[in-house]
Amino acid sequence: MGVIDYFRREAQAAPEAKASAAARVIAVQSAGRVAWTARDMVTLTRTGFAGNPVGFRAVRMIAEAAAALPLVLEGEARRYDSHPVLALIQAPNPVQGRAELMEALFGQLLLTGNAYLEGVAPDDGLPVELHVLRSDRMALVPGADGWPVAFDYTVGGRKHRFDVSGEAPAICHLKSFHPQDDHYGLSPLQAAAQAIDVHNSASRWSKALLDNAARPSGAIVYRGEGGDGTMTADQYARLVDEMETHHQGARNAGRPMLLEGGLDWKPMGFSPSDMEFQKTKEAAAREIALAFGVPPMLLGIQGDATYANYQEAHRAFYRLTVLPLATRVAARVSDWLARLAGEAVVLKPDLDQVPALSAERDAQWQRVSTADFLTEAEKRHLLGLPVLEGDSDG
Repeated sequence: MGVIDYFRREAQAAPEAKASAAARVIAVQSAGRVAWTARDMVTLTRTGFAGNPVGFRAVRMIAEAAAALPLVLEGEARRYDSHPVLALIQAPNPVQGRAELMEALFGQLLLTGNAYLEGVAPDDGLPVELHVLRSDRMALVPGADGWPVAFDYTVGGRKHRFDVSGEAPAICHLKSFHPQDDHYGLSPLQAAAQAIDVHNSASRWSKALLDNAARPSGAIVYRGEGGDGTMTADQYARLVDEMETHHQGARNAGRPMLLEGGLDWKPMGFSPSDMEFQKTKEAAAREIALAFGVPPMLLGIQGDATYANYQEAHRAFYRLTVLPLATRVAARVSDWLARLAGEAVVLKPDLDQVPALSAERDAQWQRVSTADFLTEAEKRHLLGLPVLEGDSDG
């Protein structure tokens, strides 16, 4: 209780702090070491998503694929063709459809490890609107026992508190597994942060090389009269100005260098580390793709031979990354909506309508349909279909 009370006092003293509790510890640990990018969710989103093509494409691929999966709603004994929960998912709010809402939800979960879905309800019952709230603006408020009792959402210095202590909370909090945080999830961006820094640094190195006329560096050697190698301050300043004005940048590429008496150009070849930077960049791109669970082949990264062909990589992407994420999110959202509606329903992806898994699904249907020792009810259960009225296992 003493530790929990301590953290509660800190939260009350500074309610405007909206970062993970582990962020300050990470910042202290990185002091005096390599200058890595900050690990807070705002900085990681800017450098790993908005500023990195591999991270951007990986998040978009997963979020769009998961949001496009068809969903089915099932009760205890039937599959619904129409239901208030389905209607709410199809038209969640006036400015978003199902695909836009789900893409934003998956995107927040991938970028920050947390996603918050707000249900707008005039009274107790099923919400009339659903909205995805930004994770970087949300802060969890723990209760006396350490469990969440509220969420604070802050925008422009104004804070709104959502009470989640009741049986029908207005906020559905989805989070990824984090082994060292009880309240917040771990983002793939955090796991790939070092690879993102390496990839971005390699891109900046390439840009600097292009700005320098795409040439390796060299040295201008001055030999004055009598072998004196020292230039005056005016000579040095004039030489530096000439180099920056006439011999640097893409527009000056290939321009010949005019050296006056006593000056000699000594070119320097690329060092082994300069020659290896492209391989380093490709290795960093693979690590970023690995953190998100996207086969590098699907991101256009050359030289990847993990999968025999593109179709196999595409199937593995759906089976190992998209479906587990979509199934977990759909189960959490449907459990939350079922509690608000007071009805036991389950929302899940419809695997029969996923083109990438059609070959596997056809083979499974063939095996089950030819199994004469199974009843119709058992076959439907194996295929993930609800039991029809009148079916029995006998």
